[in-house]
Amino acid sequence: MYRSHNCGELNASHINKEVTLAGWVQKSRDKGFMNWIDLRDRYGITQLIFDESRSEKEVFELAKTLGREFVVQVKGTVIEREAKNKNIPTGEIEILVSELNILNASLTPPFTIEDETDGGEDIRMKYRYLDIRRNPVKNNLLFRHKVTMEVRKYLSNLDFCEVETPYLIKSTPEGARDFVVPSRMNEGQFYALPQSPQTFKQLLMVGGMDKYFQIVKCFRDEDLRADRQPEFTQIDCEMAFVEQEDILNVFEGLTRHLLKEIKGIEVEKFPRITYDYAMKTYGNDKPDIRFGMEFGELNEFTQDKEFSVFNTAELVVGIAVPDAGEYSRKEIDALIEWIKRPQIGASGMVYVKCNPDGTYKSSVDKFYDQEDLNNWAKTTGAKAGDMIFVLSGPADKTRTQLSALRMELATRLGLRNPGIFAPLWVVDFPLLELDEASGRWHAMHHPFTSPKPEDMELLATNPGKVRANAYDMVLNGNEIGGGSIRIHDKTTQQLMFKYLGFTEEEARNQFGFLMDAFQFGAPPHGGLAFGLDRLVAILGGQETIRDFIAFPKNNSGRDVMIDAPSLIDESQLKELHIQLNLK
Repeated sequence: MYRSHNCGELNASHINKEVTLAGWVQKSRDKGFMNWIDLRDRYGITQLIFDESRSEKEVFELAKTLGREFVVQVKGTVIEREAKNKNIPTGEIEILVSELNILNASLTPPFTIEDETDGGEDIRMKYRYLDIRRNPVKNNLLFRHKVTMEVRKYLSNLDFCEVETPYLIKSTPEGARDFVVPSRMNEGQFYALPQSPQTFKQLLMVGGMDKYFQIVKCFRDEDLRADRQPEFTQIDCEMAFVEQEDILNVFEGLTRHLLKEIKGIEVEKFPRITYDYAMKTYGNDKPDIRFGMEFGELNEFTQDKEFSVFNTAELVVGIAVPDAGEYSRKEIDALIEWIKRPQIGASGMVYVKCNPDGTYKSSVDKFYDQEDLNNWAKTTGAKAGDMIFVLSGPADKTRTQLSALRMELATRLGLRNPGIFAPLWVVDFPLLELDEASGRWHAMHHPFTSPKPEDMELLATNPGKVRANAYDMVLNGNEIGGGSIRIHDKTTQQLMFKYLGFTEEEARNQFGFLMDAFQFGAPPHGGLAFGLDRLVAILGGQETIRDFIAFPKNNSGRDVMIDAPSLIDESQLKELHIQLNLK
């Protein structure tokens, strides 16, 4: 055997025991007559000692040649350490080495393999296999493993069956652009990589597999926004003979299980809010409820005055920022410049200081008296010592801008504590959303989402008011999962395709296999998919998913370690009947 023990398990109970260890040289401290080396593996660090007076001369001299990250095997005796290290489990002992075998030498690493490294992200991504040796990355991957094991355990105990679905599938319009794969055996035809296993899990319900799950890779060829990956992992789930309440209870239970088993946190029943309430109160459909700063709509108390900016606005809305009344003019001006950035796009901002004596000082004192400003304070929930920030303009755009400001202020004020977990459900999403550019309706979730039965009549008269049997789970301001009750009959599915602008021929060409399956006794069914990468990152107290992915892509969708994507050989292109035109 290369090792009898790992580098993290030896302690005082093993003193005088003969052991064999293997691992990487973390660092060495050569004092001339004595040499200490820290040996590292996945499990920890054990100190080795080479003593000129006690070690074989050949072993002692060989130890002096070891460099960082050399792979070695040692045999020796566990002895008590004179200078103990209480910070590591093996800190009471060291190994007096009698045999040393260099298994592999190493070049000098391009960055230090330490918890606090001198390597920037680009160089660490290029040498990701070295980065994984560092405790922060290694522990993140072990943490991800622990989460996935708890998911499998919880769902398996509820009789869910894990079923694999294909990666080479048919291209279907599901919102994002597909990655396509040419087929050599079928000239001129292409597979697509799945954006999700949506249609397959519905077919599994038709097949009688009434509780399905899969931890599965999904692929979307989109322009990458912050912290997105072209390939990502879902906990994909589906159930038959269920209504929305059944789905919410099962997966709320899964999330509570993870919070308890992974974080030791008990969470009561998750709050539920409607999509409309979320947008009106927080300006987005994935609100962070770890802190307040809920929106207060101020049209009633701001219009019909002499301030034309508010008089002409569709919406005037504000938030109360706790204990921000002492902000300097410089700090306020910096915030105004922040919201004017192109990414936010606000034209300006009004502020009100809520003084300790109960009076108010605002940037619009010329137009609004103390009674007006007191009404603003009541509406936003502001108290003495707070600051009210107010935006105005088109309703949807203004809510989005104020939502961004709310999150930025919460970050600056330290209100987004990663050790606090505030989950909730958002329900009653719109079924359809209008693409203003094309004038066509699009499914807000996907074409298989069931409308609320009581809203079906509105499809013909007011499609934008139809609510979906859809739901999202939100955790700390991030959507971690979403799903819906599906359409399970051919007639309703055909109607949905019609309102989405599909011709019968287009619908048949894209989804004929599913429509055919619905004619053979499809049960009522619904499901949900969690974003595993995001869920693990948030449970791990972070929001950067790349830190929890073994080999992530960069913001350009490139794997800089293996240099992918890359050109392929001309002979491969000929086999696939593909000719490049890169002009």
